Amino acid sequence: MATAHQLQALIALTRELGRVEHGLAITGEGNTSAALGDGTFFVKASGAGLGGITAKGFCRVDAARALALLDDPRCTDATAGEQLRGALVRATDPRPSIETMLHALCLTDPDIKFVAHTHPLGLLRILCSRAGVKPFRRHFYPFAVVTCGRHIAAVAYHNPGLALARAVRAELARFRRVHGRSPRLLLMANHGVVALARTAPEALDISLMAEKWAQLLDGTQRWGGSSFLPAHAFKHLYA
Repeated sequence: MATAHQLQALIALTRELGRVEHGLAITGEGNTSAALGDGTFFVKASGAGLGGITAKGFCRVDAARALALLDDPRCTDATAGEQLRGALVRATDPRPSIETMLHALCLTDPDIKFVAHTHPLGLLRILCSRAGVKPFRRHFYPFAVVTCGRHIAAVAYHNPGLALARAVRAELARFRRVHGRSPRLLLMANHGVVALARTAPEALDISLMAEKWAQLLDGTQRWGGSSFLPAHAFKHLYA
């Protein structure tokens, strides 16, 4: 029952993320996952679109086998997609997303149950610019702090798949070492965002708030720049 419940929650989350009016993903962009608590997780299949996805658009993956590819000398960017088939719990499932290893890394934290990766329009206006992730290092909107956390994780551009997963592994390790927990939001330059959440609704909230943050950031530039929050504001927000 727990497995079926997680899958239904994941389907609902994925469809919501794929709604056109949100501007988070079109065609086959983006992917989502949900941990099952037994060392396996559901992840979106390669090429499946978010908006109209059904249970057939997901596959069940063994996390340990997916993570093992990160250090497998036989695994390359060119072969990772096919080698991920070996991590399937059921051989008849469709091929997992090329970013399955990224999801496995995020889900190594037992507090993280849902992961949502999207390509939001407003965020990409900034992440694809020369500014990259830098504008998101400081806060000016209190609700972005509450929802996305005071600190973000970020990586430079890497090709989706093995190279990106290895960069994310290093960044998650750094973030957890410095802050003692996982990030809620991971930004990937020239690519998109990842929400790490305890629940499906929280994954949606983080994704939507990150996009709102980007649109507000873009708007403040028209009025002389962002007015950043004072240091004492964070203590109050956390309380």
